[in-house]
Amino acid sequence: MHWGGPGFVIAIIAISTAGWVINNWIRARHGYPVENEWKGVSHKGDPAAERRIELLASENERLVGQIGRLEERIAVLERIATDPAERTAREIDGLR
Repeated sequence: MHWGGPGFVIAIIAISTAGWVINNWIRARHGYPVENEWKGVSHKGDPAAERRIELLASENERLVGQIGRLEERIAVLERIATDPAERTAREIDGLR
């Protein structure tokens, strides 16, 4: 099989173009701005989609903070579960 022929080059160009078209179609369908190779963003995204992205980003920040707090609480519970009983009892008495 000869790999350097014009049919192979045309196939590579067609695959690349199809990938670019599919990528931009998916981005546009989900409200992301479509990017142009030469001038950056070709159009501004839908304002509702941009607001939705901002809301998701803020919710993501909130959830990351919540996960951090939960990890700290789990670490305390693991320490309590694995420490000897008399040490835990002393610490509880010390808190009273």
